[in-house]
Amino acid sequence: MPLLLSAIAAQAASAATPVSSAASLGTRSGRKRRILVVDDEKNIRRTVQHSLIAADYEVETAANGAEGLDRFRDGHYDLILMDVALGEMDGWEATQLIKGAPATAQIPIIALTAHALASDRHRSIEVGCDGFETKPVDLPRLLEKITARLSRHDANSATTADHDLRGGQASLHAAS
Repeated sequence: MPLLLSAIAAQAASAATPVSSAASLGTRSGRKRRILVVDDEKNIRRTVQHSLIAADYEVETAANGAEGLDRFRDGHYDLILMDVALGEMDGWEATQLIKGAPATAQIPIIALTAHALASDRHRSIEVGCDGFETKPVDLPRLLEKITARLSRHDANSATTADHDLRGGQASLHAAS
């Protein structure tokens, strides 16, 4: 485990400059984007949290799936980073509960796991995760994935809103 933690610390140190220079990543329309980080490893939660805060995101953390669901119910989040191997309730179960509710099904969830097995990736997609990231976390790559998922989510939300405003007819610019 110390090797994993030192690798994470090294990633954080090497990512410090690019992350801090991209300080506007976490802001949209003057509002900081909110991310929930659910991971049972305290050092991983802290490292990811500090990197995301440096990129101008508002971040909250939870140590297990049940705590993550409690935090999720208490606030609005733009994206969730979910460890899949948690104690009390695993990340897959928590993801299924979030994705199973129509009001929250479209919130992007990126699975985090120390296992790079194809079966973990497949299971993550099966339960509704929108992305997959292995540990130790490559922080610049994770920030790119977060930015891409939020952009895709924003585009889908705009398309849905435009579709609703037009009484069920998709607009031409939403398709382009």
